[in-house]
Amino acid sequence: MSPFLLTRTLPVDATDAALRADVLHGLTRHPKTLPPKWFYDAHGSELFEEITRLPEYYPTRAEREILIDRADEIARASGARTLIELGSGSSEKTRHLLDALPALHSYVPVDVSESALRGAAEALLAERPELSVHALIADFTGGLALPGTPGPRLIAFLGGTIGNLLPDGRAAFLKSVRSLLSPGDALLLGTDLVKEEKVLVAAYDDAAGVTAEFNRNVLRVVNRELGADFDPAGFDHVALWDPGQEWIEMRLRARRAHTVKIPALDLVVGFEAGEEVRTEVSAKFRREGVRAELDTAGLRLDQWWTDSGGRFALSLATAV
Repeated sequence: MSPFLLTRTLPVDATDAALRADVLHGLTRHPKTLPPKWFYDAHGSELFEEITRLPEYYPTRAEREILIDRADEIARASGARTLIELGSGSSEKTRHLLDALPALHSYVPVDVSESALRGAAEALLAERPELSVHALIADFTGGLALPGTPGPRLIAFLGGTIGNLLPDGRAAFLKSVRSLLSPGDALLLGTDLVKEEKVLVAAYDDAAGVTAEFNRNVLRVVNRELGADFDPAGFDHVALWDPGQEWIEMRLRARRAHTVKIPALDLVVGFEAGEEVRTEVSAKFRREGVRAELDTAGLRLDQWWTDSGGRFALSLATAV
């Protein structure tokens, strides 16, 4: 069996420190915010997996359709011998690319979760014993140093996750990716596309209420990790389309005026009735907008694929 290497670039206490910093910053500003990455403890990850199977939530199905239909084209266009996946999680969708890359030598999954990386690597190596897997425990938004692997390299950032970054953050992220690319390397980027408001809102406010529970899970994480006394049932889930920014916002709206104590931060936070905490921005894109953002980062849009319904896109970009 090929070796499995695991490199930690995050300090062991980095997650706790980041949570403390995000909660302190986000809940002492106006309007209040909490970053969406804190949805994803074990329970939050289970809820998200459930969301991806809901009839209203199309992005996962649409992206999978593209990967299945276009994997061979992506492989030919990239010629990749190393596949690097940012925010790899279970690496489930990546299998379509792995199957289509016969010359692939190395897979480099990048995630903050060691357990997710180990589980995915174990499953992949059982299926592909010839593959070299070098996993990185890292936060790809904070700068990244890649291991020495053979080129050409294909960096995959799937799921439309780039939409969770605000415009300045997207620009910084794309420039950081550009700095990792050598001649012949490429970026495969997943972006959800602008469409009817009712379709977008339904994807983030499903009839079964799963997304609402997913949204409230951020409060449970803060309770468990920082000793806070949030009552998740005291907040309503809100999903709104902002046509000016062309993004969905998820918020938690306080049902009544109250205060929350967060002992680990020695912090007391007051909420007015109806006050909202923004927990996620999910930007939606148009082709020319994606092209412009890539161009600003020094990347050229070479290929553009969508699902049959034109709901989601994968783009392939190379360094210029």
